[in-house]
Amino acid sequence: MLLRLAYLTVSNAFAVLRLLPLSDRDKDVEILALRHQIAVLQRQLGSARVQFAPEDRALLARLPRGVLQRLRLVVRPDTVLRWHRDLIRQRQAAAGRRRRVGRPRTCASIRRLVLRLVRENPSWGYRRVHGELALLGISVAASTVWEILRAEGIDPAPDRASMSWADFLRSQADALLAMDFIETVTLTGQRQYVLAVIEHATRRVRILGTTARPTHLWVTQAIRNLVMDLEDAGARARFLIRDRDAKYPAPIDAILADAGIQTALTGIRMPRMNAVMERWVLSLRRELLDRTLIWNERHLRHALLAYERHYNDHRTHRSLHSAAPLRALPSPITEPEQIARLDIRRHDRLGGVIHEYQHAA
Repeated sequence: MLLRLAYLTVSNAFAVLRLLPLSDRDKDVEILALRHQIAVLQRQLGSARVQFAPEDRALLARLPRGVLQRLRLVVRPDTVLRWHRDLIRQRQAAAGRRRRVGRPRTCASIRRLVLRLVRENPSWGYRRVHGELALLGISVAASTVWEILRAEGIDPAPDRASMSWADFLRSQADALLAMDFIETVTLTGQRQYVLAVIEHATRRVRILGTTARPTHLWVTQAIRNLVMDLEDAGARARFLIRDRDAKYPAPIDAILADAGIQTALTGIRMPRMNAVMERWVLSLRRELLDRTLIWNERHLRHALLAYERHYNDHRTHRSLHSAAPLRALPSPITEPEQIARLDIRRHDRLGGVIHEYQHAA
């Protein structure tokens, strides 16, 4: 017993002498390493063999070589050195995977420009886009343009010579009108027919009238009123899209032709060829007709007039960037004081069927 005590005393004395030349940083590192070993052993009490997790190996492998030589580890120093070599090898492999081989990636702004050119010019192939970039002073290989289009799922050299109906409508929006009849039933069971026209470019709606008997004479007079209204407004319409309904008399095509407007008939049972007008009819039904009990023809005219004013002067449109057909967007409110003092009032149309919101005067 006494001999063992003397041995421990002498050993600890020499250990203290060996720690004297060490710096505080080295001592802290050794303390942290020893504490981590104790934590590993406490975590595996009762286990026949000490198992080191990958994070344990990574921590011990990062210790300096001098610390490894002084510490008493539960594993051999060669094992820790092997862990260190494995850690370096994994780091180099990860760096190799992150390193791209070949040309650097094309600038994001150039990629957006290429996609914009193709979107705005559907008939252009990758060679035509490459030439346009060269005129802009942007040095990009034609193969790069090809790869950008392929990555976005766009055919680099498509057969885009033929124009679809949707492309035609977009390219000729400023000169297009669309017309259609809308049917509704009053509370008395009387069927009413509403004739309306919409401008593709501005989305302005003109309700030409409503009647229970859409005779050829009534429709012809409504078209004459439309032509005079367009001339007074200075509209530049050149085409009018309508279906093949028998309610349209033959003379209306001659009246429109005298005004420089050519009639374009949609296909049989193809409402998508008049999609803009059909979408407005859907809005009219959802926002007015399906929510209002129409008493008679006079009441219908009053409701349609109020909805026409709301649609043209207040209702926002995604195709117009949230503006109304006859009303531009105001300047955005940026002052914090104005935002804090917002006073918004509601204005009801048709007894509250339609709500409009405005700043208080």
